[in-house]
Parts: sequence; C-alpha cells; structure tokens
Amino acid sequence: MYSKDKQLRQVQVTSLELAKYFSDFCDRNGLLCYLCGGGAIGSVRHQGFIPWDDDLDFFMPRSDYEKLLVLWKDQESDNKFVLLRASKDYNDRNSFTTLRDKETTFIKTYQEDLDISHGIQIDIFPLDVAPEKKYQRKIQKFWALVYAVYCSQQVPQNHGAFFAKLGKLLLNLAPSQLNKYHVWKYAENRMTKYNSKETGFVTELCVGPRYMGNVYPKKDFSDAKKVPFENTELPIPIGYDNYLSNVFGHYMQLPPEDQRVAHHETVFIDPDNAYTKYKGIYYLTNKEDK
Repeated sequence: MYSKDKQLRQVQVTSLELAKYFSDFCDRNGLLCYLCGGGAIGSVRHQGFIPWDDDLDFFMPRSDYEKLLVLWKDQESDNKFVLLRASKDYNDRNSFTTLRDKETTFIKTYQEDLDISHGIQIDIFPLDVAPEKKYQRKIQKFWALVYAVYCSQQVPQNHGAFFAKLGKLLLNLAPSQLNKYHVWKYAENRMTKYNSKETGFVTELCVGPRYMGNVYPKKDFSDAKKVPFENTELPIPIGYDNYLSNVFGHYMQLPPEDQRVAHHETVFIDPDNAYTKYKGIYYLTNKEDK
C-alpha cells in the first residue's frame, strides 16, 4: 500500500494535524469528542500512533455530532480542511462524517469513480442511545444496516456473502438517488429514536457490520480526558479501559507481526500534493465519469 515508511509517516503527521484541529474546534464550541479504535489504543499503548496505523477516528455523542456540522458551516471557511457528510445532494459512500485535508491525496478504492475531495481524512462517528432490551437492540441494528446501505449507496464490501446479498437487494428496491435518500433518512430516524430516553447505554451504528450495534455503558463516554499523543494531547473516553477491553480484548498486547499492517485499500497516496492534480489519472479515469 505505502511506497515507503516515510510516506506512512507523512500520512500520520497530516492525520494528527487534522485531529488536533478538530479537537480544538470541539473545545472552543463545548462539543464532546474522543478518539476511538486504533487511535485510542495508540494513545494508551504507544502515546501516539500505532506504528503501522494510518488514520485517527473519533466518537461524538449524537447531539454534539449534529451540532458539529452547523457550527462548522458557520465558523470555518473550508480553505484547507473540509467537513463532509452525506446529504440529499452529496454522497461519498460513507455513512459518517469525514474531515479532509484538501491539499493532500488519499484515494480509496471504493471512491475512485467519485468527484469528491480525496484528501487525507479523519473519520467521525456518532454515539447513539441503545435501548435496554435485546430484541429492541436487534431492531435498532436492522435499521442501522438499512441506513448504512442506503446512505453509502453501495453493497457492503468484505463483510461476507450475507451482507453483500442483503445490500444488493435493498439497493434494487430504491433505484434512484432521491429514493435512497428518503429511505436512509427514515432508517436514521428509526435507529435514533431512543436518543430522547435515558437507558444508561450507548451504541455505535454509523459503522461497518463488524462493530455496528456494539453496546457500551454510557458512563464510559460521559466525559473525555486529554492524554499525551505524539507531540500534543488528544481526548479519549474516561472509560477507555472498559471500552477497549470489551471491543479489542487484551489491547495492550501487540498483535502478531503479520497483522501489523495499515487497513485501508487505496488507489494512490500523495501527502505532498492536492488530489485535484490526479483527476483523470487516479480517480475519474473513465471518460463517462468526468
């Protein structure tokens, strides 16, 4: 994937710049955010990036996640960093929010035919309230799957034959982009209907099937704490140990060497130049796409 270790480090440096900018924006506006996944593990185990990891992801409570987009549009110019989320008129095949550096290039395989910002990015996921009963959680996850398929407007990749068949079936039921938009907004309303309730649990829904529907005690994400990360500090959930142990097991142990690889499939990476330089070369390469 990476042509050399130097390139991986350049991507990490840009990701960290994005993460710091985002964290500072949240601090200024009273929004709660915290590293999740590999970024949270890296902060505790390495006091920075997992050496072979190439990105940083954040969780936000749903209420702050919705405020983020409004506040960003009001305060930011999007000259260098642009905040993107699927809407009626925009789709980048993600069911979550991304913050991208427009002066870099990181073209992912599932987006190479799209005319979007292809800069290095961080991903931002909402945390929603999970219901107390198991059958309600199963129904919530069903709507999350419907949301994911119609919002991303693609068949789930690398998640098995079942999800591939389900995704294809669902997409065929709503052929137009407008129809898909109406369906995913309906599904979003159904999966988030518990957000006005106090159940003591939260869940991640705007993610892939592997983590979708994971349920955590709300208290673990009730606040954030800043911890050293490389040359700065970034927030992690106050209940990080419980969260990371539940999802990743013995997260302080290094994985086997053959698993120490970056996980994004890319067409082309250039941390030094804007993605627009490569239009028609590495993305939108088919004449019909241009």
